[in-house]
Amino acid sequence: MSVNLLNCQGLNCPMPIVEMTKAARTLEQGDHLEVTATDLAFKPDVEAWARRMGHTVESYMIEGEIQTAVILLGPAK
Repeated sequence: MSVNLLNCQGLNCPMPIVEMTKAARTLEQGDHLEVTATDLAFKPDVEAWARRMGHTVESYMIEGEIQTAVILLGPAK
């Protein structure tokens, strides 16, 4: 299991999801993806993406304009 950081700050929808999908394809089940973003739609987008892809959002926090989500990757779909 590894933790992988992905900086999506400054990217607008749908690019954070596109970048997360690309990153998830290079990782394995059980790995964590920690994503930072500033897109206002990031939270609902990441929750829907995780649900659709079989992943789990383990934590979400916001500090100022920076949102951080930690995603536990499930089996590849």
